[in-house]
Amino acid sequence: MTRITVTVDGAKYSDDVEPRTLLVHYLRETLGKVGTVVGCDTSNCGACTVHLDGRSVKSCNVLAVQVDGHEVTTIEGLATEAGLHPMQESFHEHHALQCGYCTPGMIMQAIDVLNTHPDPTEEQIRLGLEGNLCRCTGYHNIVKAVAAAAKAPGAAAVSSSKVGD
Repeated sequence: MTRITVTVDGAKYSDDVEPRTLLVHYLRETLGKVGTVVGCDTSNCGACTVHLDGRSVKSCNVLAVQVDGHEVTTIEGLATEAGLHPMQESFHEHHALQCGYCTPGMIMQAIDVLNTHPDPTEEQIRLGLEGNLCRCTGYHNIVKAVAAAAKAPGAAAVSSSKVGD
């Protein structure tokens, strides 16, 4: 077992983990962050996308021991007491989901797209979301939601001040 200390959604956690534990399993099974879903366990679908120090990563492709001393934001960490994150709101308003399974990872990746391209073209959005698969939609509403969110204040920002240490 290896001891890690990590900040997840603004709260600090210290836990003993097996060195081979994937971040997605640590988040779900140890911390109860079940919004981060297991889609494929091979990093092909992107359903498990989270932010590691502000950049998107597929949590099925990262070991929990690799996040020691770092900050992770999950889909649960986006909304605040004031309401949904602008990207979550945009996905809702533009009906950018069907079954919802890919939605958490898609939203996390979409925020990263806006971090890279604050005023993205449709092509930049589509390329930025390329590693996240949705098996239910034709992506049209997802692209519309990301484009609309780009115009909303704070859509590329992720608040790291959630719960105290």
